[in-house]
Amino acid sequence: MTIRTATARYEGLGKNGKGRVSTQSGVLQDQAYDFTTRFGEEPGTNPEELVAAAHASCFTMALSFALAGAGYTEGTLDTRAAVTLEKDGDGFKVSKSALTLTARVPGIDQAQFDQIAAGAKAGCPISKLLNAEITLDATLEG
Repeated sequence: MTIRTATARYEGLGKNGKGRVSTQSGVLQDQAYDFTTRFGEEPGTNPEELVAAAHASCFTMALSFALAGAGYTEGTLDTRAAVTLEKDGDGFKVSKSALTLTARVPGIDQAQFDQIAAGAKAGCPISKLLNAEITLDATLEG
């Protein structure tokens, strides 16, 4: 079993509060987040952006391993995850994570690619974590 950690600290409350988020690896260290980075365009991060990064990277790695397991030895996978945050009563909810994939995998046909990509989408641990609609728009080039 692998355990990874992150920490968040928020000083002040509501719209006036300021947060900092850090990850165990140190790749994020006291990264700013607050109301303006979540709902505006101020520099910093936000939970939805971090979930999108986690989902895009998890799915892409799962697909890479699935393709390797199917005997493919080279290729390029580029994935974008767009996480939707919407109003839910008095609060908010993440309602969707839309994966957009562009891939180059020599020798694979569209049907096999679609099947392997769908399996990776369903099997990715972050896909399993999210209780939201998860879509995949995959394009195989060349």
